[in-house]
Order: sequence, then C-alpha cells, then structure tokens
Amino acid sequence: MGIMGFLRERMGKILAGVIGLALLAFIAGEVLKSGSSFFKDNASEIGEVNGQSIGYAEFSKKLDASTQQFRQQSGGQELTPQINSYLQETTWNTYLSQLLLNKEIDKLGLTVGDAEMQSMISGNNPDPQIARQFADPQTGQLDKAKYNQFLSYIQSPKADTAQLRAWADFVHQLVESHRVQKYMSLVTNGLYVNSLDAKDDYLSKNKLVNFKYATLDYASIPDSKIKLTDDDYNSYYNDHKYQFKNQQELRSINYVAFNAAPSKDDSVAIKAQVDKLAGDFKTSTHDSLFVQINSETKTPIVFQKKGALEPRLDSVMFSAEKGFIYGPYIANGSYKIAKLIDSRVGPDSVNARHILLNPAAEGGVDKAIAKADSLKKLIEGGKSFGELAKMYSIDKASAEKNGDLGTFGRGAMVPVFDDAAFAGKPGDIKIVTSQFGVHLLNIVNQKGSSKVVKVAVVDKPLQASSKTQSAVYSKAQAFLVSLNKDNFDAQAKKQNLAERNAEDVSGTAAAIPGLDAARDVVKWAFKAEKGDVSDQVFTVGDKYVVARLTAIKPKGLLPLDAVKKQIEPAVKNMVKAKELTAKFNSALSGSTSIDQVAQKAGSKVVPVQNIVFANPVIPGAAAEYALVGSIFGSQPNKLSKPVEGVQGVYVYTVDSFVNPAQLTNSVREKQQLSQALLQRSEGQILDALKDKANVKDNRAKFL
Repeated sequence: MGIMGFLRERMGKILAGVIGLALLAFIAGEVLKSGSSFFKDNASEIGEVNGQSIGYAEFSKKLDASTQQFRQQSGGQELTPQINSYLQETTWNTYLSQLLLNKEIDKLGLTVGDAEMQSMISGNNPDPQIARQFADPQTGQLDKAKYNQFLSYIQSPKADTAQLRAWADFVHQLVESHRVQKYMSLVTNGLYVNSLDAKDDYLSKNKLVNFKYATLDYASIPDSKIKLTDDDYNSYYNDHKYQFKNQQELRSINYVAFNAAPSKDDSVAIKAQVDKLAGDFKTSTHDSLFVQINSETKTPIVFQKKGALEPRLDSVMFSAEKGFIYGPYIANGSYKIAKLIDSRVGPDSVNARHILLNPAAEGGVDKAIAKADSLKKLIEGGKSFGELAKMYSIDKASAEKNGDLGTFGRGAMVPVFDDAAFAGKPGDIKIVTSQFGVHLLNIVNQKGSSKVVKVAVVDKPLQASSKTQSAVYSKAQAFLVSLNKDNFDAQAKKQNLAERNAEDVSGTAAAIPGLDAARDVVKWAFKAEKGDVSDQVFTVGDKYVVARLTAIKPKGLLPLDAVKKQIEPAVKNMVKAKELTAKFNSALSGSTSIDQVAQKAGSKVVPVQNIVFANPVIPGAAAEYALVGSIFGSQPNKLSKPVEGVQGVYVYTVDSFVNPAQLTNSVREKQQLSQALLQRSEGQILDALKDKANVKDNRAKFL
C-alpha cells in the first residue's frame, strides 16, 4: 500500500514534470495552449525551419500536452480567445527555439555521458527537478528513502507500462535540458566585463550634470502648415530602415459590425418568463433542484457571510425572513431572482483534518464509504487519526501532517465539504463524499461567530430572440451584397454605418479591436488579397461582421509604401526640426548666453539639476536621449548647437558636472554588470538564432 499510494501521488507530478520539461527545457517559464485540438485542416505542414518541416500532428501533440499542464497550474481557468492566442504563440516560439538549439548542439557534438546521467538521476545530488518531485513536504528537501523506493519499483517487473514510459520521457527531457545548459555555458563563458566597463557604468549612474536649456517645440508649428514631399519620406525612411523589419506577416482589416443585441421586445419577453418563475420559486420546496432546472448558471447553494453576496443581495438578505424573494432584477446581462433559503449563526473559520479515500481504488463509492465508517469506528475506539491518515489517505500532502488541513474560512473548500465542516461542532467525525473522493472529516476547532445566509439565485440571460437576430443578419447580408472591391467606404457612408479599423493583425490573433472572438475574421484575412471583401457575414458574439482587407505587410523589410502612414508624424517632426533649427541658428548668431538665445528665439530658459546619463529624463518633458547624450559630451559654459530631440529642438549650456567619489574597487560593479549580461544572454542567443534562421510560418492556415 505504501509504494502504490506514493506512486499514485507522485506520478501525477512526474507526468506534469514531463510535460513541463518538454517545453521548459529550452525557454524557462513558458506554459501554454488552448482548450482543444488546434488543427482543423488536412494539410501536413504547419511550418518549416531551415528546411526542416514541422508537421501539424507533432505540433498538435505538444499543444495538447501544454493544455494539460496549463489546466493543472491554473486550476481549470477558462481559456479565453486571448489566452488561447497567447498560449499558441508561446508554444510556437518554444518549439522553434527547441529546433534551433538542437541543431546548434548537434553541430557541436554536445552530449551527456552515461556517468553524468547516472549522477544526475541516482547520485548523491540528483537533478533539482527530481529533488522537487520527491521533496519531503515538511522540509522541502529530497526524501532519499522514498526516491530510492520509487527507483526500485520502476526497475522491477511490477512497474506499470505507462509509468515506465512517463519516467523514460522525464529522464530524456532531463538529458536534453542538460545539453542546453552546456550549450548556453559555452556561449556565456565567453562574456566578460572589464574594469573600464565597470567604471563607465558607475559614472553613467552617478555622474551628475547641471545645465540650462531653451526649446522650440514641434507643436509650435501647426501640422496644417507642413507640406511633405516624397524626398522627406524617403529621407526619413532611409535613415530609419532598421525600424521597419517585420518579424512576421501582418494584415490590416476594416469592418462594419451590425449589433444583434436584445431588443426592447426581447427584454419584455424574458422579463415575463422570469416573473412567472418568481412565483414558482416562492412556493418551491426543492430549491436546489429548481435552480438546477431553471437557472442558466448552476451555482452551488452554500452558506455565505456578509460581503460575499453581490451588493444588492447583501443589503437585504441578512435582515430578511426565510423564503424571502428578491427580484426580478438585472445584473451582468441577466434577469435574476433570489430566494433566502436559510440563515444561521456559525463559525468564521474551522480547523479540520481528513482521510481521503479513492472510490475507484476501493471498488466503488459504497465500499469507500464502508471503509471510512470502519476507520471512524477505529478512531472512536482509540486509534490515532494521524497514523490512519498516513496509512490510508490518498491526500499525501495532508497525510504527512496527520491529515491536518489547517484553518480555513468559508468558501475555501468544495461546497459539500465546506457545509459539513461549518455545520458541525468540534470533535465531530463525519463521512463526506465530494468530487475528490470519500472524506473522513474530523472537526478539530472552530473560531469566531457571525450570521450566514444561504441564498439561491436563478438567472436568465438577456439574449436576442431569433427574430431579432434574423432581422439584423438580413441587414448585414444586404450590405454585403451591395459591395465590390471599390465601394466599401461609399456604401458604409450611404447606409450610415460606422467603420472600424484593425491595424497590423497577426496570423494567430484571436481578437481585433472591438471584437473579442474574431478568429474567423482573421483566418479569412490571411487567405484574402488586398482589397477583398469578405465572402460571408461573420458571427462574432452578438455582432454580425462584414470585413475588407486593406493592407498586407509581408515578413522582412517593409517598403516605404507599407509604412508611409505610420511614419507621417515623425516625418512632419523632421521637417519642423529643420525650420526650428534654422530659427535657433539665427538666434545663436551674435549671442553669448543661453538667455540671449531664448529671448531672440521666443523661448524661455529652463534650469535642470542633477541629471545622470543612465536616466536621460528631462523633468516635465520626456526621455531625451540625443539631448542628454550631447550634454555629457560637452564642455561647461559653452553654447551648444541645436539638438533635435523627441519633443522639439534644444539649445543648452552646461553649468557644471558633479563627479562621484572615485571607484576604488570595481569588483561589485563588474559582478552586477556580469549578472545583468547573463540574464539577457539566453534570450539574445535565441533571438540571434531565430533572426538567422529561415523560418516559414503557416499557422494562420490551420487555426
């Protein structure tokens, strides 16, 4: 019983570890994926890396494994379209990094030898992953006895095939993780911070400058007075080409959405249904069943303390009589009615312990209950609850602490367990069945005392009727029929329809501005040509959508036409800067002080104290890198030439520099710089490999 109970408890963690290591061996900290299989296409290739094909079946397997781990770690959190998109993206990046790193590692011939692997698995200091999986709950340290017991079992003929396979995968991923560590060490061991680096960093953070400046803001010239030429755009584009490298293909969409929200008639009809339910609810004698049958949301009916109910119920239910009906009322898009089932004075918190039995292992719920009853009699006859918990409970975390669950408040446990713990009295031993199994519950102590209420709520969502939906859909369909590639804007204006824009949408996006679940719209956009109108009316939540593809930005260096609209504000500032620079140059002519320059230019002098090179923020303005960089390269008491900044053009004069105490020992500075360099290095290594690789990404076709 000991080893099998231990395995039941540990193998779940080992399996989770296998999933985690498979993804985390290459990028620590990423966990992922969507709620169901990712693929709905018969094509076989989701991507390609340096000529190596990535099959959708293989990638789907990783996504499915990621799903399990995400759900384990999130406690079953709902997977929204936004979460799905994020998880799919990070899964792809993790897998891509894995392929790229494996190629480099194989090229260098990095391996983990047999002796090294044995030491990592069964040596005196096993790998940290193993130490965590087999840690003593009380000390947090590796429990060598249990780990050795597990190793003996896994090497015996009795070992389960699935467990053997899981363990083999776990070990394989440990080995792969160590190969990656070796590769990263090879690269990072070549990084070095010398004394001059340390000194420069120390001065950039501690050397102060005091100066005065005058500025002419770009905003002082109205945009309407600026006429941009092709040469202006070309000049800016050529000087900033490095900014326009597109890491992935992007597309821009504009669309019209027809809102199929509930009409006034829909609201009246639903209100009539709820009014009738309110009467039936008042006379109901089986309130829990009534809620299960009639409510959209099947919320467990449990005792709750003041402050736990929604505010309007919280204000009335604690002074109402049993059977009191509140509503109908509208909340969160639903009509609701609430009934006070019961009220009582009960404890605020409970200290309890339990022995948890697995019905499947005991031969069914009835047999598990019978066994719990036998254990109860043993305890009542003098047997130690703690010893029996260690022997029989499948909840090993609490079993190690004699079954102790600690002290918890209302709502911390599942409803049936919560009710039993708070309804009893200290010393009670109860048998409770929940979704986790059969509990032998012992109430150790209860603290506090306050009034609690049990309120049942029935809700009916305020939804559009089929008549309303059909009418709105017909309008959307009529708009679609009226369109061709050239008249989208004109038809929208003619029908007084508002257009929305979604700029630079990625192929895996799940949402676009204004539409939270727009996956079908995005999928269409990545199959369309520029100017195409959607071939159908899309249903997105309570909206019907007609879309047009307005732009395609391919992967790689974007041409000027693709970024012309995006860079227009910056080009205008560039043109304004020429005019403002000329104005300052005129003011500088014959001037001997910053005050004279400011007066001639129609500006004012602003004094600034204690600015450091490492933090180039001008108080009341913004981060001005060019200005502060120029200042730290200047001599005191000299008028500068005009400097083009982020918010305008500047002229300055340095009053003084304040040098810090001399750096006599650079060890600490070098250590800090080295640590920062190492923290950045792994991400930069992966970025460099991705940048160099020839990657084809076909995910948009499969989503």
